[in-house]
Amino acid sequence: MTTKQNMTGYVWSAVQDAPVQELFPGIRLRPLWSGDNGAKAHVLEMDPNTCWQGVDIHEPGPEEVFVVSGVFNDGDRDLPAGSFIHAPAGSSHVPQTTTGCTLFVFYPEG
Repeated sequence: MTTKQNMTGYVWSAVQDAPVQELFPGIRLRPLWSGDNGAKAHVLEMDPNTCWQGVDIHEPGPEEVFVVSGVFNDGDRDLPAGSFIHAPAGSSHVPQTTTGCTLFVFYPEG
């Protein structure tokens, strides 16, 4: 992960510079930031007609998702670009998309 920090504590990174980790065929994770307390920020890219393999369970803490582009389906409903999802700790879903999508994913507790 390529992050930069200045004297005031700001940390920034560019998606195109973040390493790519293929989680499942057509689903890629790009880590942007990790905090000292376990918090993490990622970009998740899903190609059209892809589906998470298995159930995504949110532990140890919640998951927060912002749909940057495309249409994300949480296994229950379609969520277009501009949608925000807060999934509490212990909840679960099966991420999928027919159109492809890019998500900003934040784990405040890791």
